Amino acid sequence: MCEFIHNLEDFNTMIPKIVGIAGGTGSGKTTLARKIREGLGAASTLIQFDWYYRDLSYLPLKEREEVNFDHPASLESELLVDHLKRLKSGQPIDVPLYDFKTHSRLLNDTVHIDPVPVIVVEGILLFCFEPLRDMLDIKIFVDTDADIRVFRRIRRDMRERGRDFNSIRKQYYKTVRPMHLEFVEPSKRYADVIIPEGGDNLIALDLIIERLKQFAN
Repeated sequence: MCEFIHNLEDFNTMIPKIVGIAGGTGSGKTTLARKIREGLGAASTLIQFDWYYRDLSYLPLKEREEVNFDHPASLESELLVDHLKRLKSGQPIDVPLYDFKTHSRLLNDTVHIDPVPVIVVEGILLFCFEPLRDMLDIKIFVDTDADIRVFRRIRRDMRERGRDFNSIRKQYYKTVRPMHLEFVEPSKRYADVIIPEGGDNLIALDLIIERLKQFAN
C-alpha cells in the first residue's frame, strides 16, 4: 500500500495518468472503475478492455461461439496500447464497441475519448500483456472469492448478454476457470495494490478517489 501511495504522489509529474484495474470475472473491478470515474467526474474517463475483443464477423456464428474469449489472444491489446500512447501524448481516440451477442465489432459505432488527467482502464487480462503494463502508472488488482465471482458472472451474462445458464456453465468450465488459473491469477503479482471485493470495499474506494482528486484538478 505504501508503494501505491508513493506512486500516486508522483502523478503531478505526468499528465494524463493511467490507472489499470484487473481481476477475475465478477470480481467487482468494473464497479470499482465506474465508482472511481464517478468520484472524479469530468477529470477522468473510463476505457474497458472488453471493447477490444477481436472482430469475428468473418466467421459463422456457431464458430464464433466456440472461440476462447478468456485467452489473451482474443483481445487486440496492441490497439489499446496505441490508443493509450495517443491519449498520453494529448491526442483523442475513437474506441471500438463490441457486440457480445454476435461476437463482432460494431464497425460503424465508436466511443470518442478525449485526453483527461486520469484515465481508468479495466479488464480481466489487463496485466497479462507487458506492453500494456508498461503504459499503466498505477496497477490495481481486485481480489474476490471464486464463488462470489461465478454467481456475479452468471447474473451478468444472463441479464446483459442474453445467454442461458447452460451456455454460461459450459463456458465457465471450458475456458473461464482454466484461463483464470493460467493467466489472471498469476498476473496479480504485477499489481501495486490488491483490493478485496472491488467497488464494495468502501474504505479502499474512498482512499483511491481522494488521492486521485489531488491530481485531477
